[in-house]
Order: sequence, then C-alpha cells, then structure tokens
Amino acid sequence: MSDTTPAAETAAPHRYTAELAAEIEGRWQDYWEEHGTFAAPNPSGELDGDPELAVRPKKFIMDMFPYPSGAGLHVGHPLGYIATDVFARFLRMTGHNVLHTLGFDAFGLPAEQYAVQTGTHPRVSTEANMATMKRQLRQLGLGHDRRRSFATIDPEYYRWTQWIFLQIYNAWYDAAAGKARPIGELIAEFEAGTRRTPDGRPWAGLTEAERADVLSGYRLAYTSQSPVNWCPGLGTVLANEEVTAEGRSERGNFPVFKANLRQWMMRITAYADRLLSDLDELDWPEAIKLQQRNWIGRSEGARVEFPVHGAADGEHAITIFTTRQDTLFGATYMVLAPEHELVDTIVPAAWPAGTHEVWTGGHATPSDAVAAYRKQAAAKSDVERQAEAKDKTGVFTGAFAVNPVSGEPVPVFIADYVLMGYGTGAIMAVPAHDTRDFAFARAFELPMRCVVEPTDGRGTDPETWDDAFVSYDAKIVNSASAEISLDGLGVVEAKAAVTAWLAERGIGEGTVNYRLRDWLFSRQRYWGEPFPIVYDEDGVAHALPDSMLPVELPEVDDYSPRTFDPDDADTSPETPLSRNEAWVDVELDLGDGPKRYRRETNTMPNWAGSCWYELRYLDPHNTERVVSPQAESYWMGPREGQPAGGVDLYVGGAEHAVLHLLYARFWHKVLYDLGHISSFEPFHRLYNQGMIQAYVYRDARGIAVPAVEVEELDGRYYFQGQQVSRLLGKMGKSLKNAVTPDEMCAEYGADTLRLYEMAMGPLDVSRPWDTRAVVGQYRLLQRMWRNIVDERTGAVTVTDAEPDEDTLRALHKAIDGVTGDMAGMRFNTAIAKITELNNHLTRSGGAVPRAVAEPLVLLIAPLAPHFAEELWARLGHTGSLAHTAFPVADPAYVQDETVTCVVQVKGKVKARLEVPPNVSDTDLEALALADPAVVEAVGGAPVRKVIVRAPKLVNVVV
Repeated sequence: MSDTTPAAETAAPHRYTAELAAEIEGRWQDYWEEHGTFAAPNPSGELDGDPELAVRPKKFIMDMFPYPSGAGLHVGHPLGYIATDVFARFLRMTGHNVLHTLGFDAFGLPAEQYAVQTGTHPRVSTEANMATMKRQLRQLGLGHDRRRSFATIDPEYYRWTQWIFLQIYNAWYDAAAGKARPIGELIAEFEAGTRRTPDGRPWAGLTEAERADVLSGYRLAYTSQSPVNWCPGLGTVLANEEVTAEGRSERGNFPVFKANLRQWMMRITAYADRLLSDLDELDWPEAIKLQQRNWIGRSEGARVEFPVHGAADGEHAITIFTTRQDTLFGATYMVLAPEHELVDTIVPAAWPAGTHEVWTGGHATPSDAVAAYRKQAAAKSDVERQAEAKDKTGVFTGAFAVNPVSGEPVPVFIADYVLMGYGTGAIMAVPAHDTRDFAFARAFELPMRCVVEPTDGRGTDPETWDDAFVSYDAKIVNSASAEISLDGLGVVEAKAAVTAWLAERGIGEGTVNYRLRDWLFSRQRYWGEPFPIVYDEDGVAHALPDSMLPVELPEVDDYSPRTFDPDDADTSPETPLSRNEAWVDVELDLGDGPKRYRRETNTMPNWAGSCWYELRYLDPHNTERVVSPQAESYWMGPREGQPAGGVDLYVGGAEHAVLHLLYARFWHKVLYDLGHISSFEPFHRLYNQGMIQAYVYRDARGIAVPAVEVEELDGRYYFQGQQVSRLLGKMGKSLKNAVTPDEMCAEYGADTLRLYEMAMGPLDVSRPWDTRAVVGQYRLLQRMWRNIVDERTGAVTVTDAEPDEDTLRALHKAIDGVTGDMAGMRFNTAIAKITELNNHLTRSGGAVPRAVAEPLVLLIAPLAPHFAEELWARLGHTGSLAHTAFPVADPAYVQDETVTCVVQVKGKVKARLEVPPNVSDTDLEALALADPAVVEAVGGAPVRKVIVRAPKLVNVVV
C-alpha cells in the first residue's frame, strides 16, 4: 500500500487518499443528483424542443431486477451494475441518448418469512432494505435516471401488473391467426354460431357458469384443477422451476409432493412455437438459447389411441404421444402416470384371472395397489422419477388396452417414470427398443418383441439381450398385420406409413408435442400482487374493471400461510388473505347492480412484476396507460439490426434462462398481439456476467468460519489454531466470506472498487475476489492524480507545451484501443491500456501536456467517474464531463512509424527490412530485391515469382 503515515500526509497533504476520495465522491454524487445529469429525455415533449438531442442515437441499457435483501450488498453483487454503468457512460460520451435506471423486485418470500419471524410488516422491512441498497448503489456512483426508478410493491406499479394480467385473462390464442385476440371476439363467434360450443348447444342455451367453463378452455389465464407441486412445509404450491432436482423446495429445502389443486395457470404453451422461432432474432448467448429450446422441448411424432379392452367402442381410450410410431408393433404394455385421470376409471374391482403376482405389488385388489403406489410416487420429484434408477417400480392397474395395429391386448401399468407434465401422461412401452421400458419389462416379467432389426449381431430375440437396441437407422421387422405391413421399411418411411394409416382410421394423427407446460401462476402467500378477480355465488370468476385497480394488499394479523408437517402430503393450502374476511367478502357493482362477491385469496408469484418492468422504465409516471406508444417505439421499437425490437443491452445472471426470461417473453408477446406495444421481444441483446467468487473456509464439522480470521501457514489454513479446509465458491453472509462495498469504499474509495471489479478479468467469466489485490487500482489512481495535481500544493501541474511524438503515439494508441474495448465491453483490457499510457507519462518525467492529460481523464471517466470529474474540474472545465465527447484517435499516430518486413528466399529468412506501414506492394518488392543479403541469396538465379504481403512479408521464389 502507499505510504499513509502522518509524516507522509503532512509532506503531501493533497495526495489522493481514501479520505479525499470519499469527499470527492460524495460531492459529485450530489452534483449529478441536483443537476439531473443522467436523466434520459423521452421523445414526447422532452426531445421535441431539443433538435440536437432528437437526432442522437438511443440506447436502452438494463440490469436484471435486484431483490432488496436485508443483508445489503456484498462486493459480488455490483459487478453487473458497475459494468452497465461504465458502458452507459461511454455511450453518453459517444453521442447517445442513454436510458439507464434501476428499480426493485420487492415482492417475494424472504420479506414474508422475515415478517412471520418478527411480526414486522413486509413493506416495512422491504423499504428499509431498499433504502440500504439505494445508499450502497449511490455510493458506487451509478449513473441511473432516478426519476424512472420504482419498486414492484408500489401500488401505482402493481396496478399495471394487475391490468396486464387482465389483458391476458381476457385474451385467447387464435391458432389460425397465430396470435392472441380479445376474448370478446371469441364470444362473438360463439354467439353468431360461426364457432361451435364443445357440446354443440347454442351459446344462448348455456348458463353463465357453462359459458365460463367453455371460455376457460381458451383464455390465456385460467383456473385449472391440475397436478401441482404442493409443499406442506411452506404452505404453498411451487412452479416446476422452483423445485430442486432432489424434489425439495428451492427455498427452505422442504419436501414437495404432487397434489391436484385449483390454481391459476398461464397458457404459455400456446406461444411455444413463437418462443422457439423468435430466438433466432435475438443477440443472446447460444447457451441460453439452447436452454430455452430444450425447456420448450419441441418434438414431432404421432398421437395414437389405444382403446381400453372390454370397454364400449369409443367409451375409453388411452391417448399417447410417441416420436417412434414406427415401433407400434413392439408395444407390449402401457404405462400411465400415477396422476392420470383415466386410472380411477379403468381400474377393475378385482384382479383379472392369471394376473402375475409380481404385477400386483402384493395388494389384494387393483384399487389398493394403485392407491398405495400413488402415495409412494407423490413423495418423489419429477427429476427423481425420471432418474435412471436401477430398480424400476410400478403396479398393474388390472386393465388392458388394445394395440391398434396388432389388435393384441396389452396390460396397463402405472409407474412413476411417466409424468403428467410431458406428453399425455401415458406411454406405449416398447421394451426391446427403449432402455427404461426394457428395465421395467425385465423387472415385471413382461414380453418383448424386436421390431427394429439390430445391426450389432445380437440377433432378434430380446430375451437374450442385456439391454434395449435403440437405432434410428435400421430396418423395421416383425411389424405386419392383415391391414398394414412396415417390414423392410426404414425408420423414416415406417413413421410416415403408420401415421397415414392411423389418420385414415381416425385413431391417430401426426402431431407436435412440447416439454413446456402451462405456467402455474398462483401462490398461497401474502406478500405478492392480489389477483383482480372476484367470484360470484356460483363460483364464476369475474374480472374487475380498470377503475377498480389497483386491488391493494389488505392488512392481515398473520402473514404466514398455514404450514403443515413437511412430510404430510394429505394437506391443502390455506392462504393468509383468506383470513381477512372483511376484504375477501365484498359488495361490488360490476355493471349489473350491487352484488356480493368473494375475492381471489391467492397472490401472484414473485415473477409477475419482473415480466414487464422494462416497459415501465420507459414511462414510469403514466397514469393513463401501461406505456405511451411514442416512448415504447422510441426506446424499444423494431429497427435495423433489431427486427424484434427490445432493450438494447440486458445484463444479468445465466440462472434466469428458463424462468424470468421465458415468462417475460411470453407476456411481451401477448401485449404485442393485443396492439399495446410495437416490439415483439423484450430484450434484444442479453449478456451474462460472471460471478465474483470467494474462498469458503470450513472447520472439521463442515461449518463455515469467518474468512477474515483465517491465517495461512505453509500452504495450510488455520482458524483459532485449528486447521480448516478452503474451497472457492459463492460469496455470502451465511458462508462468512462476504466483503461489503462499504468496507472497500471506506478503505480505498468507490472508484478504486469500480476499477478493481472491472479489471479482474473478462466480464463474462467468474473470478475470485482478492482484497489484497484491490490496492493495485488504488495506486493507478494515485499515480494518475500525481501526474496532474501537485500533492504538496494541490495545484494543477499540466503544461500547455505540445507533446512529443512518442507521447502522441502512446496517447492515440490508447484512445484507439480503449474505444474498441469499451464498445466491446472488454473493460479489463481498457484499464490495461489506460495504465500503460499513464505509465508512459510517469516515465517521461516533467509536466504532463494538457493535450494528453485531458484525453487521459476522459478515457478513465466511465470507469472512475468521480475521480475523472474532479480532475476535469481542476483542469478548468465547468459542469460535468458526463456528456463530453469521448476522445477520438488520430489514425496517423495509431500506426507505428515503421514495420518490420521479413524477406524469405527459397523459404528461408534472409533479411529484415524496416518499412513504412503504408508501403505499396511495388515499392516493397523493389526494396526486398535490392537488399544485399537477398541479392546474395538469389545468387544470379532467375527470379520466378515474388509474393508480397505488404507490409510484413516478401517471399522470393527462384
């Protein structure tokens, strides 16, 4: 570290120290706030009166919504925020109108859990957390337009979240048009008779409840009695994405069970194809695109009907989706998910004659076997159920289905490896050609039939095989009946033939399936957005009119949902809102006179507010509409190179690939379809920053110990005399390795912290935090300060003398390199080039020319803004440099004076010439052939060819 002893400070009272940095930083933060330095004008009214600003290119830069944690920020959190601030500042200096702001995603479980523990209202603790975070972010000098900031818990914000929900609720997806349309247009079709009701009755003949049921099958937001992830320990249901691979809740680590409950759902599956195809329009990391494609999981195959054996024709049939319809003749049994709706219908009272003992699970009746197995399966997560476990479990339902191509009866089982969340919740099992089916068939002594001819010499008797034979490039065998034969066909030809055959008979058709499921949109919690929905005495849902928005959260005495024994699956939700009867039971006039209604007592998930916040940044104080068309078109509308429109740069973690990003895209597309916005994607360019990691030290019990108290001795680590282990991992309060920005700012200043985080490595790569290394950037600022300011007197020491040529070359090479690095978000290499220029000035000695000092200050301004503002002011400029033009390199000084050209004769280097970088091919050839060493090497032999690659290579062929 630099010398900060009292004697040194007395000798250099104007040295750049942490104390001086704190005074400078606070003063400039006040200046920016007072003068609205980073206020981004909107097109309507603000740009109109400023012709110069109106022609500037715009850039909308966004960070992913932060959640205001009670622990505040550690130094890992601001990495992305500092990066976007550096980039936004650079863009302003290169002539852009930049929108860069930050709000808070403030609904969610942590504040509610804190409220349950302490009795503090979630709003009180959340607002206190936001105040802490705002102070920390301001301390870092982030140039946000604070006029545009908001929190999702603000009623004036979630009023529009509720409004968007109603737009989705009051819309349906018209597959023929390929877009969402208002539900009123669908009702008009039913009323006119141009669209038939499901049972064929006229629309006027249906009751209100029956009409509501019909429309629920079309609405993009609807309620459904469906299998959900029920977590008794939390007292709420969870989306698939909120359940860990171990089948436990992401928050709290409680067991999660499958249960059938009435929940709000979003019909995101209607947009599956568009969500897939529009990825091609986006500038996103390929890894994120791949995750979304895999999550949507589009697959082409066929839907096939298997009639239930013994049932009346068409009364019961099991529908399956398969991508291998060519193997239908090999289907020797079927498996339903334990939750499948047909299970209760097809289970007979007694086991059929001849039922194998291994099929029954030791139960006296099929219903007993099914009930016991269902309870066992409910305790497993989807991931556990799909895992390649050694032991396959399941039970026979007692029912048989009919293979439609062979006419043979096949037993129907339930097994946990089949999920309701994919396909139809039922499969035809072809054990000879599917690994899981093969293992199940062996365990339950089920027959196997080879229908795809093995190419590895194993023969065609599956009883002799060790595993299934799986191939997409082999001939079909043993697949013929009186009506159809697939024998001898390849897989592709067989698929086409059997699909056509099924379609002709009305027992199947070619179809597309998706892994994506509709989005579970209810939570049994308090701290979330209330639904703008009420129910009449018949249980029919009614949307509230816009005039009744927002539906504000009421006060409750108990913030916690009713929780249960974490292992008790036979429970159901009870929400905190349901306990406020005065709020739940209301009298409203919805247009047909005052009536009694009951409010929806679930709340929206914490994802709701972040599904559209980019739009509210554009027009945060609009009380008439979600966003003005002018503002949305200006900041996010489609343009050259961005056909889908969207935010110009969105920076955040890769962990949101299939949660927030997929949900936000869905909401945005619905709003686009309904004509509210002009862009059909929310985020044009996505950038995933890496993570700042830290060493975690654990004692012999595996408990984390304070990292600052660990000592290193001979390559080993000790805490209070006891050896501890060290592992690089996340930084966090619970791991006792967190370093706060407050600590770093107090010791070095915010600009040093900013520089260090940007200098640690490429932005998209994770990197370890090292407090001891921070001092390197502190010294850079001290040296730069010393090159411009006299540490003893505080006077500016620059001279008006012209810089020498070496210095001009160093300056313009730095400008050229830093400009490219800034544009490419390579901030670490930009800092290296600035350091190199400053070191050149230090080595040169004497006063630094103003013509070099001022560009140097501007180069570092996006990275260390307070420091640069202060030096700019001391150099005699008034106001802020935030919109001052970034330096432009002179090409004449960027190129070297001479370049070394290698001359080869017969492939061997014979000479090196120093030539101008812009030397022509003709001149370079002449210089090379005239060189004495080349003349000697040629030795009078005829020159057949001269290959010139100016300015660096000449190859002489003799």
